Amino acid sequence: MSVTDKFIQQIDANKAGLIKRLADAVAIPSVSGDARYRQDVFRMADWLVKELEALGAKTELKPLGKQKLDGKEIDLPPVIFADYGTDPKKKTILVYGHFDVQPALKSDGWNTEPFELVHDEKTDRLYGRGSTDDKGPVLGWINVIEAHKQAGIELPVNLKFCLEGMEESGSEGLDDLIVAEKDKFFAGVDAACISDNYWLGTKKPCLTHGLRGISYFKLSISGPGSDLHSGIFGGIVHEPMTDLFHIMSSLVTPQGEILVPGIKELVDPLTDEERKRYEVMEFGVKDMNEATGSATTISDEKEGILMARMRYPSLSLHGVEGAFYEAGTKTVIPAKVIGKFSVRLVPSMTPDKVAELVIKHVQSEFKKLGSKNTMNIELANAGKPWLADPNHWNYAAAIKATEKVYGVKPDLTREGGSIPVALSFSEVLGKNLLLLPLGRADDGAHSTNEKLDLSNYVEGTKLLGVYLHEIAATA
Repeated sequence: MSVTDKFIQQIDANKAGLIKRLADAVAIPSVSGDARYRQDVFRMADWLVKELEALGAKTELKPLGKQKLDGKEIDLPPVIFADYGTDPKKKTILVYGHFDVQPALKSDGWNTEPFELVHDEKTDRLYGRGSTDDKGPVLGWINVIEAHKQAGIELPVNLKFCLEGMEESGSEGLDDLIVAEKDKFFAGVDAACISDNYWLGTKKPCLTHGLRGISYFKLSISGPGSDLHSGIFGGIVHEPMTDLFHIMSSLVTPQGEILVPGIKELVDPLTDEERKRYEVMEFGVKDMNEATGSATTISDEKEGILMARMRYPSLSLHGVEGAFYEAGTKTVIPAKVIGKFSVRLVPSMTPDKVAELVIKHVQSEFKKLGSKNTMNIELANAGKPWLADPNHWNYAAAIKATEKVYGVKPDLTREGGSIPVALSFSEVLGKNLLLLPLGRADDGAHSTNEKLDLSNYVEGTKLLGVYLHEIAATA
């Protein structure tokens, strides 16, 4: 029996223990965005430290200072640094995850208590807040170490853990810590792995090698000194809402085409190699219709939908601040309105260049109006896109591991959303980063009745372990 077979056999033998560990973690309501739960985020950090130290890891809690939350100043949760193995002959893999969760109450619409792990044996699903985002995946790595110790197998690589408790609240303080520790804790890292995303669908595993970035804009139009009565002032003054709607409509078409001049020219051309990846992905229009609860996709082709989500930019209109939006009728002319929109960025778009093009376009469109109102546009926040080389040995190892555990070659995907820390690790450390998801597309992270299929938890733990063995054999 090979060492990987022995490891897999040990995981199967300890399935009940794996579920118990996840249940213990879910029971801690580590909600980072609510000051009332801050002590629980600290408690979750302490719990993870004990789990890691019990297996022989060397840990350290790195304080991040304080923050203002809910009208009070409180301590930020610490980042957990942990080392498991320091053999210079082995590759060193950095593992990132987070132990904080989104808020959850039974009254939100949960079928079960959100902070009690419930095993639905009929569907073999594990329900609970944090089960898939991100406690289950984090515990997958701990399960891997435990299974190796139980089976008397040496871990084939060194592991470094960076686990944070503020991911759901902006990862405050983490970027500065990564920069400060580049040549200290992170020294010697050969590659990195994050398991904080999901399969493209519900049946086929995937590896993710890219994420879109974002540039979020606020466009304000102001004119009258206060809100006005439309019966008295309608047709007399330049109305801010009219100006705003005209400009917002000049940004994007109903077919999703971005109208800002110069944006398209920033996008990297599609290669034949990349095109083939979309052709083989297990995904259909029906999958997207189910995800949106509608039949409203712009494209009727699988490849068109996937590329629109993963490798092309998009511009979305998000809302209008200052406008009347409640039920009923109100004949007011708003004195000031703020339109909010964002552009999702892809290689080789940069926030600075996109902001330059968007601002120039908006200023030009406003000038055409001949309006006496005042316009201002600002870039509220931004993040760069991330793209890794899927031909790197880190990905080759994960592909082989997926084939061994699941019997299929994984899809190579890019995500439409963003994981800011992925870019931070890539840029600061300069190492290949792999996103290796355990959960499925229908897990409902951030939603009510969040779940992790038992098979994904167990087989996903096997995948993480076999991946480490393939690194030792491939790299």
